[in-house]
Amino acid sequence: MSGAPLGPLHGVPVAIKDLFNFKPGWNATGGGVRALKNFAPDLSCLFAERMEQAGAIVLGMTNSPTLGFRGTCDNYLFGPTRNPFDLTKNSGGSSGGSAAAVADGMLTMAQGTDGGGSIRIPSSWCGVFGYKASFGRVPSVMRPNAFAHDAPFLFDGAITRTVEDAALALSVLAGPHPRDPYCLLDRADFRAAPGGIEGKRIAYSPDLDVFPVDPRVSAVVGQAVRAFEEAGAHVEQVQVGIKRSQLELADMWCRLISPLNVQFFETFKRNGIDLLGDHRGDFPPELLRWVDEGYAMTARAWYEDQAMRSEIFDAIQDVMTDHDYLVTPTLACLPVDNADDGDTMGPATINGEAMNRLIGWCMTYPINFTGHPAATVPAGLADGLPVGMQIVGRRGADSDLLAACATFERLRPWQDTYRICQQRAG
Repeated sequence: MSGAPLGPLHGVPVAIKDLFNFKPGWNATGGGVRALKNFAPDLSCLFAERMEQAGAIVLGMTNSPTLGFRGTCDNYLFGPTRNPFDLTKNSGGSSGGSAAAVADGMLTMAQGTDGGGSIRIPSSWCGVFGYKASFGRVPSVMRPNAFAHDAPFLFDGAITRTVEDAALALSVLAGPHPRDPYCLLDRADFRAAPGGIEGKRIAYSPDLDVFPVDPRVSAVVGQAVRAFEEAGAHVEQVQVGIKRSQLELADMWCRLISPLNVQFFETFKRNGIDLLGDHRGDFPPELLRWVDEGYAMTARAWYEDQAMRSEIFDAIQDVMTDHDYLVTPTLACLPVDNADDGDTMGPATINGEAMNRLIGWCMTYPINFTGHPAATVPAGLADGLPVGMQIVGRRGADSDLLAACATFERLRPWQDTYRICQQRAG
């Protein structure tokens, strides 16, 4: 009404994730840590700052698992985030509250952070679009260690219902920041991503070589990937070249991210709050196991994990040398049932093969080893539940990846699936 220029998100309601994200004076529980129920730091996160600079209105926070350390969304303080397609099922994590809110129509976009798939995992199970940009595209201002978001690569972004909204959010969030030593220095409007993928080469891996995948998921994604052939792309099934077992890789992810959790506990201890000593019962036993390993980790073990991680980077890079995109299922199974004890976990087995129940069924975390951009698109339904398809792009080629996602959305629109949420009783 004043005639002042409006930002690209003027008046749009958004939410931030209750993990390591803040607005001054807002409670921030670190993902439902009971001892932090009333913790309200005088801090602001980059997502909230850039969203508000663009005119958005940050309404509140969304649920997350404790320290974000699992691919489901549940904690002892707030309980599980329920899947809008079936309230007995979990939303996925760790950005589960954000994905569920967007799927249910509460918001058009909400914050997701992604250290092992935490944007893509809940987006897959909740039937929404989740986009993880190239490493450095969206800056990080993590402190006290400005270099802590590279092992594995950590990302900030938005969860949306449409590719267009994700491109808008990325245009707002991306761009250099003087406090990020890794950030990319270029700026771009990702809403202007080129259309079409005719002539592009797409590598399709139904299992990333080593993951057992529920046949219902395989069937949906196997049909969905053919949409790219309709658009004039060439799709071929490939072996990625991963030699390690999925259990070995999942355990490596848990080890690599454990130092971040150690830093969390040490930061609070320096400020007079001994969470491990006085509030150990606030943390799930699976998390405590890996925190203990983080405290005991040696430099030699860290180096060996980074060498193993390099094998995955080389395998993905080899595929991308001859292809423009790599397509896989986002997750190896359908949404799991919610537990009633605040400790919902993933499946113990898939197709008879033992899984790491924190992250093992998530075909997302290998891409956090590498830093490539990756998205999950709703590929269809199985037993009335959403199935996601992961599309990985070349490093730095975010516009190209968004174009591929937009092409799939045009050929296989998914907006009609939200009627299931709208018609849900309760």
